[in-house]
Amino acid sequence: METTTTKPVEEIDSVTIRFAGDSGDGIQLTGGQFTTATALAGNDLSTLPDYPAEIRAPAGTLPGVSGFQIHFSSRDVLTPGDAPQVLVAMNPAALKANIKDLEAGGTILVNTDAFNATSFKKAGISTNPLEDGSLKGFRVIPIALTTLTDNALKGMNMTRTQVDRCKNFFALGIMYWLYERPIESTMSWIQKKFKKVPEIAKANTLALQAGHAYAETTEIFEHHYRVKKAPIKPGRYRNIMGNEAAALGLIAASKLSARPLYYGSYPITPASDILHELSKHKAFEVRTFQAEDEIAAIGAAIGASFGGHLAVTGTSGPGVALKSEAIGLAVMTELPLVIVNIQRGGPSTGLPTKTEQADLLQALFGRNGECPVPVVSAATPGECFTMVIEACRIALKYMTPVFFLSDGYLGNGSEPWLVPDVSKLPSLKVANAVRSDEKFLPYKRDPQTLARPWAVPGTAGLEHRIGGLEKQDVTGNVNYEPDNHEHMVRTRAAKVAGIAKDIPPTPILGPKKGKVLIVGWGSTYGAITAAVREFHAKEDSVAAIHLRHLNPLPPDLGEILFNYEKVLVPEMNMGQLLMLLRSKFLVPAIGLNKIKGQPFKISEIRNKVQELLDSKE
Repeated sequence: METTTTKPVEEIDSVTIRFAGDSGDGIQLTGGQFTTATALAGNDLSTLPDYPAEIRAPAGTLPGVSGFQIHFSSRDVLTPGDAPQVLVAMNPAALKANIKDLEAGGTILVNTDAFNATSFKKAGISTNPLEDGSLKGFRVIPIALTTLTDNALKGMNMTRTQVDRCKNFFALGIMYWLYERPIESTMSWIQKKFKKVPEIAKANTLALQAGHAYAETTEIFEHHYRVKKAPIKPGRYRNIMGNEAAALGLIAASKLSARPLYYGSYPITPASDILHELSKHKAFEVRTFQAEDEIAAIGAAIGASFGGHLAVTGTSGPGVALKSEAIGLAVMTELPLVIVNIQRGGPSTGLPTKTEQADLLQALFGRNGECPVPVVSAATPGECFTMVIEACRIALKYMTPVFFLSDGYLGNGSEPWLVPDVSKLPSLKVANAVRSDEKFLPYKRDPQTLARPWAVPGTAGLEHRIGGLEKQDVTGNVNYEPDNHEHMVRTRAAKVAGIAKDIPPTPILGPKKGKVLIVGWGSTYGAITAAVREFHAKEDSVAAIHLRHLNPLPPDLGEILFNYEKVLVPEMNMGQLLMLLRSKFLVPAIGLNKIKGQPFKISEIRNKVQELLDSKE
C-alpha cells in the first residue's frame, strides 16, 4: 500500500518498540507480523518475545501480560534493545507491567477503551494513570482501539468477542503507517491463515487497513518515521527464530549425513517449537515421536541411534534431569546422540517462559560416574542452525552423545538469516561397520578419534552386546576388572578431550592484548559485542571472545586469557563458566551475573567494563 499522506517524514537510525497486552490480544501474532514486515522493509532487527508464565492467566491481570519487543535499524542490530522508545499498551495491566522499562520521554500508545474501573481493579491500580499525572514524563497517545475497530467492522454481523480480537490488527495498521512498514505481507498472511473462515479474514483485513488510514488522517500523528534499509551482505535472507533454525539445522544434518532423522521429545517450554517444526517435514525422512515422558523420548532416540539413524532428543532443563540416566547409557554404549536443551529459568518448574543460562554445569556433570559429554552452544538465533549441525558432526564422528545448548531468548528470538549455500556445508557422512573375514570387535577404536565402529542391527556377523554395564575394551564384553574400568573411563574422557583438535582458533574482537577481556557464551553475544564496539569507538583497550565449544574448551583459550589484565565473564546464572575458567586456568576472572529471566542489556555490560577500566586494582 503506497503512502499518499503529505505529513512530514522524520528519518531515524533505529527504534525499539514493545507491544504489550493479554495473550488474547494477539500480542505475539502482532509482533511476529511487524517483524516480518520489518524484515521485508530491509532493516536489520532483533526480537524478544515475552510470554506469560501462567497458562490462561486471568485477562487484565499482571500475570497474564504478554509482550513482544523489536529493535530495528538502518545499521547492524545485535540486541532487541535496552529500553523501548515506544510502548503499545492494550490495557492497564500491560501499561503497569512495562512502564518501568520505557525510555524517559518515550511514547505510549494506549487503548483508552480498556482503561476503566474493572480493568484498574484487575491490574491493582488505584487511580487512572491517564489522569493522575504519573505519565507526565512520557508522550501519551490515547486511542480508542476497541471503538475504532468496532466502527471499522460495522455491518459485518460479528460478535463482541470477534470484534475485540481484531483490534490488534487495527493497532498494527497504525504502527505500519507510523514506521513506513509494508502492509501487503500481512494482508497476504491473513488470507492464508483464515482462508477457511472468509468473514474473519475480511474483518482482520478491514481492521488493518482502517488502522493504517486512521493514522494517516488523524491529527494525533503530526509526522511519521523512516528507517532506511540496512547495508547487508548480498544473498538470500529470511527472518528466522532460533528454534526454527535448530529444526532446519537438524534436517540439514540428516541430509549431510545421509541418515534419516529421528527426533524423540516430550513437549516442554521453550523447546516444543522444534518438535512442531520437524513434524512438518516427513517428506525429508524426518520421524518425530511425541513421547509420554522425557525418559521414553530419549530411550526411543537411543534405540534409533542403535538402528543407524541420526538421533536427537529435545527438552529443557527439567527434562535433562529426567534424561540423565539414559544419557549415561548413551555414553557407555558409545552411540551418537544429540541432546537439545533450550534453557529456561529454574530450578524445578522455575520460570518456564523466561530465559536463563543455568544448565551449563548440568550438561557437563549432571550424571553419575565419570560420564563426559561434549557441549556446544549457539550465540544467535541464526547460529542455532550451524551449531546444531556441529553437534551432529561431533556425535557422528566421535560416536558420543553431544549437548546442544540454546535458551529461551535465542529459541524464541528472531533475526534476518542469510540462507547458506548448501554446497559449502560440511559432509557428515560416517560409514557403518561392514562384515569382514575377521572377528567383529565392537569396541576396536579408530586411532585418530577413538570412536568405535557403528554396527547396525541385522547385519550378519556384527552381533554384539549392548547395555549399561562396563564393557571390555575392544571386545565389548561385560567386564568388572578394576584395570579395565579405569582404562575405559580414561579412554572415554580422552575421546571427548580429543575433539579439541577440531575446534578452530578463537576469534578475538579487539586487541590481542589489553586491559579487559570479556568472555561470553550463548545468548550474551549481542549485548557483549555491542558494548565492546562502543569501547572501540573510544579507543579503549577492551576485547571479547565468545565460546561456542564448552566441552572441550578451545585449545588456545588459556593463552588468550593471560594476555589481558582483567577477565570479565557475563552470564545469566550465578557464575558457571566463571567457575570453570577459574578452576582450569587459575585466572582471577570476574563474574557479572544476572538471574532475572531477562537477557543482558548493553548498558549492564558497558557499566561493568567501565568500572573495571576505572579501577586502580
